Amino acid sequence: MTVLILFLIVMIILGFPIAFAIGISTALVFLLHSMPIVMLAQRMFGGINSYMLLAVPLFMFAGALMDKGGLSKRIVDFAESVVGFLPGGLAIAGIMASMLFAGISGSAAADSAAIGSVIIPSMKKSGYKAPMAAATIASAGSMGVIIPPSIPMIIYGFITGISIGKLFVAGILPGVLIGISLSVVAFLLSSKSDARDNKEKIEFNIAKIKDSFKKAVLAIGAPVIVVGGILGGIFTATESGAIAVVYSFIVGKFFYKQLKWKKVYDAALSSAITSSVILLIISVATIFSWYLSINNVQLAISHFLNSMATGKIMVLLMINFFLLLMGTFVETTASLILFVPIVAPILASIGIDPLTSGVIVVTNLAIGMLTPPLGICLIVSGAIAKCSILQVSKAAIPFLIIMLVDLLMISFFGPLTTFLPSMMH
Repeated sequence: MTVLILFLIVMIILGFPIAFAIGISTALVFLLHSMPIVMLAQRMFGGINSYMLLAVPLFMFAGALMDKGGLSKRIVDFAESVVGFLPGGLAIAGIMASMLFAGISGSAAADSAAIGSVIIPSMKKSGYKAPMAAATIASAGSMGVIIPPSIPMIIYGFITGISIGKLFVAGILPGVLIGISLSVVAFLLSSKSDARDNKEKIEFNIAKIKDSFKKAVLAIGAPVIVVGGILGGIFTATESGAIAVVYSFIVGKFFYKQLKWKKVYDAALSSAITSSVILLIISVATIFSWYLSINNVQLAISHFLNSMATGKIMVLLMINFFLLLMGTFVETTASLILFVPIVAPILASIGIDPLTSGVIVVTNLAIGMLTPPLGICLIVSGAIAKCSILQVSKAAIPFLIIMLVDLLMISFFGPLTTFLPSMMH
């Protein structure tokens, strides 16, 4: 067991991609212990042989189609027209647009890239410093895995057997809470600092709002249909992914007429590559997690966490700290496969609702996307804004603090995650 962990740590330090680090270290341990190597392939395939996981490439494809079909641009324009007149209006518009785009993409990285590519240049032009613009969109992009649909929630439901549809619905109110909190921070920062858009002032204009809404109504309709269909029990989470793809294609191709066949091909290729990376991580992390379980490592960690904390509050705080720490160093998908089997039973043992547990885990990992060295949202937004991850990280500290406060509210106020799912039939 020690050999496996050492192999993994060395490969991560050497800069191996997380999927290869986990896969190669597990294969080496199989060889050292003369275990049948065919079992490695069988269990890797079994780890992704699931109908639920079809939703992953579908939502990735739908998000790419929205971006290339002009839907994300119209969402940003509508958000700007509604809140652009406020101090920090463009920052708040970016957060608002990210919330809407999150309702179709299911991916924080896709959210940051699609919205950031549109609004970060506008923010810089309007007087925002590049790190501030990137930090705002990176923070908002992390909501892409909390507001439904959510790829990490699909994986969490796959691991635990919990209804993915109910997990999606459980993320709505926490996602809205985080969106409002980030908007308040953006407003306060922009009101008292040079982060305010001081070069171009957007005026409140009802006619402009109406016009931008008319242009964006079909784009806004995508998350409404996806979330509404799941909430109403019309289709499953996986089926909603297929519907999102068809809807995004039809709107981008035949209504907005921006989705040329070359763009469809590019969207399919990029989403296929990204999805294959996610599924590869799931497959190798599944065999890694299985090897840990047969050596009782997860049980040992569980006992350690329980021994370190007594009482519900301390256990929750310890688990949140553990997940925040792991989310900083371990990729989100791998974290889910490796650590959900550890923390889910502990949370259940102290009376935490399974849906609340899922949102707690995903929120922790979303915050991990804002912390270096593996903060994918920081990396994506920083690349668009052309500034270093260190600069973006410093600018993101106020947003990170408010997200930690939101995490505590999600952890200790159960109705925030259970109220809407309780209304589902």
